[in-house]
Amino acid sequence: MRYHTRKWIKPEDLNPNGTLFGGRLLEWIDEEAALYAIIQLENPKVVTKFMSEINFVSSAAKGDIIEIGIGIKEFGRTSLILAAEVRNKMTRESIITIDRIVMVSLDENGAPVPHGKTKMEFVKDRLAED
Repeated sequence: MRYHTRKWIKPEDLNPNGTLFGGRLLEWIDEEAALYAIIQLENPKVVTKFMSEINFVSSAAKGDIIEIGIGIKEFGRTSLILAAEVRNKMTRESIITIDRIVMVSLDENGAPVPHGKTKMEFVKDRLAED
């Protein structure tokens, strides 16, 4: 799993208990999964179709730094299936895990479209060398 994004927990991210609001965390994970899928599938039209059970393992508090990890589980015909983990950057303690996030590639009309991808690619490998 690669950890791409870090977030600093601020007062506006907290719930009434003074810990990180789960809805805010899910928003960040969904955005990270979408960006990851857009880059992998080379298609800016990608949507979240499904998230499996969300396992809140621990919480985060104001001032904590968390990092969001996304990894590829498999490629479907029109989908990309990802896994996610969020952990505390300093302690490496897991905060949340999501086993399956299904992202679907869409055409210009919003219908699922085959993406033709079968393996993870890095942007640097797509760039022509000078």
